[in-house]
Amino acid sequence: MAIRHFLTLLDLNSQELISLITRATELKHAHWRGEIHELLKHRTLGMIFDKSSTRTRVSFEVGMAQLGGHALFLSPRDTQLGRGEPIEDSARVLSRMVDCIMVRTFEHRNIVHFSKNSQVPIINGLTDRFHPCQLLADMQTWQEHRGDIKGATVAWIGDGNNMCNSYINAAQRFDFQLRVACPEGFEPEHDIVQVAAQRVQIMRDPMEAVHNADLVVTDVWTSMGQEEEQKRRLKAFAPYQVTPTIMAQANQDALFMHCLPAHRGEEVSNEVLEGPQSVVWDEAGNRLHAQKALLEFLLC
Repeated sequence: MAIRHFLTLLDLNSQELISLITRATELKHAHWRGEIHELLKHRTLGMIFDKSSTRTRVSFEVGMAQLGGHALFLSPRDTQLGRGEPIEDSARVLSRMVDCIMVRTFEHRNIVHFSKNSQVPIINGLTDRFHPCQLLADMQTWQEHRGDIKGATVAWIGDGNNMCNSYINAAQRFDFQLRVACPEGFEPEHDIVQVAAQRVQIMRDPMEAVHNADLVVTDVWTSMGQEEEQKRRLKAFAPYQVTPTIMAQANQDALFMHCLPAHRGEEVSNEVLEGPQSVVWDEAGNRLHAQKALLEFLLC
């Protein structure tokens, strides 16, 4: 049986993704009821972190514990990964010792290379191109609050970054329309947009993008590794802050999401982040349960 990896949302088909997020909610409710589901007892997840993390590390560690398994935190500072060992050598060695590997790194091509040399499933915990685990949590959160997202209109406001790219993948798999409002020069990657051309519009005006939208999403303007660009980015993105005025253009029952951490007063105002349309805390909490469902899917 071929190894299944989860490097982007497109590694799973639409029905698999819908079933996965439904299962995530089932696991969440079972946990709330105090039920024990040790589906991954005696299984081990290796977690490689080239980038720092709060939500990704905690959600995968706790998720494996709740499923009866164990997670190993691997940092370049403490392993041969930071001393120049080739990616393919690390993949060959680690995949002979653990049952699954989550990688959070910079260049997406590195995780692709790693997966080609692994004997176990590889999960993308974030790269510079994609953040698919966050989209599982986002789609789970939408489903719990509003039901099926098929046919909905989603507005992405801000940088055409890895989260934006994953929203483009989600538009394909979950069949919704995506409007991306971003400054010139900060568009999502052309090849990713091209594949999803029927479901994605690139705009400049955030007010136009959120008009009658069902979901409004944003992310930080300066991601890890882009700190030297911060002044230029703050100037370019100033008109793209999600404010109550922006949200007022969306549908009355529109939801607001942000993958966190948020820079209040930059990409989103405090009023929106803490407002009644915001579901960011449910969204963050669902990382745990969505990833449990993903681990179950890949390993059981």
